[in-house]
Amino acid sequence: MPPTCGPIILREFTEADSHLAIELGADPYIPLIGSLPAFPTRTEAMDWVHRQRGRHAEGIGFSFAIADSETGDAVGAIGLWLQNLAKGRAAVGYSVSPAHRGHGFGGAAIQALTTFAWTIPTLHRIELYIEPWNTGSIRVAESGGYRREGLLHSYQEIGGTRRDMLLYATTRDTP
Repeated sequence: MPPTCGPIILREFTEADSHLAIELGADPYIPLIGSLPAFPTRTEAMDWVHRQRGRHAEGIGFSFAIADSETGDAVGAIGLWLQNLAKGRAAVGYSVSPAHRGHGFGGAAIQALTTFAWTIPTLHRIELYIEPWNTGSIRVAESGGYRREGLLHSYQEIGGTRRDMLLYATTRDTP
């Protein structure tokens, strides 16, 4: 049974989701933080969809399309990245298409993904890294029960510039 919460369902990417890659690629920020090129061609969009479908087989984690539960249309992407699973940790990354922001899809998706994540017995902590200016993403994290733990100075390079990141996290024993 796929993870669900409120208005969304998390599902595997399909070739029909290439429109989402094109929408996300038009956002000035999203191509800076992931594998999607800016303004992708149809071929680049399909390549991105295929990469999402292979994340689990590669041992990287789980990549889901955030789909509107009424229409089935992909409105965003969310991933649970397991590179640190041996240490009991995972990271979450998400993006919602600009046309679908402000409708609660991101918050519902992070809640569904977190519920799914706790089915992994060796996982004890899930982290999110958010730039301080990104108030929309902060709201999404907080609506999903993630708590701010601190500011990491010059933590990550994005677009050729070192950036500060807020660390948000939740743990298996968080009430």
